[in-house]
Amino acid sequence: MGPGELGRLMNARLKAWGPLSRLGLSMAVLAFVLDQAHKWWMLGPFDIEAKGRVTVTPFLDLVIGWNKGISYGLFAQNSELGRYALVALSVVISAVLWVWLARTVRPLTGAGLGLVIGGALANALDRIIHSAVADFFLLHAFGYSWYIFNIADVAIVAGVGVLLYESWVEDRSASQL
Repeated sequence: MGPGELGRLMNARLKAWGPLSRLGLSMAVLAFVLDQAHKWWMLGPFDIEAKGRVTVTPFLDLVIGWNKGISYGLFAQNSELGRYALVALSVVISAVLWVWLARTVRPLTGAGLGLVIGGALANALDRIIHSAVADFFLLHAFGYSWYIFNIADVAIVAGVGVLLYESWVEDRSASQL
């Protein structure tokens, strides 16, 4: 087997680029850049740490929260090993989602996967740079406060929502046949 044959065989088995990879990559880059630019602005020029809590609307405040865990602060990691384990987990999950993206032929799936990948990698970069994920948006109403989140979290939730919606629509379409 020559080098060309080996390359074709590996490409066939580990196909890393598909018909909607450009769409997914665009969505991932968009989510990543928006999140990182917002974090830079909030931590730098806006200086949310010095301002403290800033009321935007009766139900939305800007605050600073450092999340050392995953969603809702679950599995908080205070050690370097734990922090880098969460970074590695984000990278592995993003790689698995990328393989799915390379194989999908549905645009909504490609866009949703791209949003999740971009958000996951943006939060992973926070863990590398800051040792925790910077969160800024606090929703509250009627005496209840929800968790603090960032743009990467919005991208992840939107991406998962798109995937669930498309799964539901696909299941409905298949059952009507």
